[in-house]
Amino acid sequence: MFITKNNKSRYFQLVYFVNGKRTTISTKTEDEKQANEFLFKLKYNLLKKPQRIIPQKETPSVEQLITLSQYMGEYLNHIKPIKSPRYATSISLSFRQLILFCGDIVLNSVNSKIVDQFITSTFTRTQRGSHLYYRTLKAAFNKAIGWGYISVNPFTKVKFPKVSKSFPIFISEDEFLIILANCRQQFLREIFIVAFYTGLRISEILNMKWHWINFFQNQITVKCSEDFITKNKNERIIPMSVKVKNILLNRFNSASHNPNEVVFYQKKGINLLPNFVSKQFKNSVRNSNLSEKIHFHTLRHSFASLLAQKGVSLYIVKELLGHEDITTTQIYSHLQQKNLKDAINLL
Repeated sequence: MFITKNNKSRYFQLVYFVNGKRTTISTKTEDEKQANEFLFKLKYNLLKKPQRIIPQKETPSVEQLITLSQYMGEYLNHIKPIKSPRYATSISLSFRQLILFCGDIVLNSVNSKIVDQFITSTFTRTQRGSHLYYRTLKAAFNKAIGWGYISVNPFTKVKFPKVSKSFPIFISEDEFLIILANCRQQFLREIFIVAFYTGLRISEILNMKWHWINFFQNQITVKCSEDFITKNKNERIIPMSVKVKNILLNRFNSASHNPNEVVFYQKKGINLLPNFVSKQFKNSVRNSNLSEKIHFHTLRHSFASLLAQKGVSLYIVKELLGHEDITTTQIYSHLQQKNLKDAINLL
């Protein structure tokens, strides 16, 4: 339900949907403020009406009015305590894109036709973005069924267009050494090395504190705290290679610190920003005359790819990367060529 103006009338029009059918009512005013007051009064009067009991299989009535923006607020309040901030941001973005496409309409007026047109429209601009909108909104609308706002999820009736899958970009150790040679600042080189040989995300490296590190057991424990939460809210243990251990030991011995201080910084007491580190890495890649497709996250892909090529089980790679589902890790399965050849030789 929203206010709009068209060329057919000098008055603002109230637009709403009933069972997917667009309906228009004139507000009888050219003043936008008065038109919005008209909208507010109509919503108020509808919400004041007593709710009738709706049979389980019946489409929710117009009395159950809640707009997309209102439902987004409710849904975000519900998921924020149990999901990561990044996921909450993706939900907010997805709802905003849907509202931009069809207006802030009533939730139960979103039908499969609107969804189909929305997905087609966004897919032509960005396939990955469109897939994100589809996944997050589908989950949000499923929750709306449980809350009694809708009886059918329109996203389940729309088949998402097939997306061509490409293998993740990764670099060899030789290429990585070239990139390091084109980075002037020591603290950045150390961050790059830790990323390449641990598979840690950039946020995990920049939030790493000294109490995460156990030099006796040669391991890093990625921990959640009040000021940092991992992507899936789970902690995990990463064994340290000799290269990584030497870097951390040198930093440990070079200055005084307390267990709650971050390991990597340019100026003590000031946390590094992921965007800054990513841009510095990109500059080193360009100075190395390597592919423009290489970015900081490529270091994480390279860590996993090197392990897969050496025959390490994908279940171990999954645990090291902190993936929740093995299907995410299986993008590296094509690199286990030796395993494939061994399987064929059994025939």
